Amino acid sequence: MIKFFLMVNKQGQTRLSRYYEYMDLRKRTMLEAEVIQHCLSRSKEQCSFIEYKDFKLVYRQYAALFIVVGINETENEMAVYELIHNFVEVLDKYFSRVIMFKLDRVHIILDEMVLNGCIVETNKTRILAPLLVLDKMAES
Repeated sequence: MIKFFLMVNKQGQTRLSRYYEYMDLRKRTMLEAEVIQHCLSRSKEQCSFIEYKDFKLVYRQYAALFIVVGINETENEMAVYELIHNFVEVLDKYFSRVIMFKLDRVHIILDEMVLNGCIVETNKTRILAPLLVLDKMAES
């Protein structure tokens, strides 16, 4: 099961966070700082899976953006690694350039892919269908 999903820039600033288990705000802030520090300090030659406290971290770097996913010990690391790549491909397909101005759309995409910590959809067309409907409604 996925515990959390983070998008972080190289400066360590969280751009998007989604938690699938309740966590106090103070604990979230501390967790994000520690997780970001662990991932940013690793070299590109090191593995993208880290055992951390009572869960695992799976991360990928895309240019100046890191995507970090916290999972429990029963989740398949490679499946989550591919989920991250699929997520980025969907973002690339929907957005042409800058995505940080439309974070509501990024949240919708993530919600279409992950529900209550479980991967529910990976088909890009199905993931983007609700957004395309919203865009058509906005145009009218």
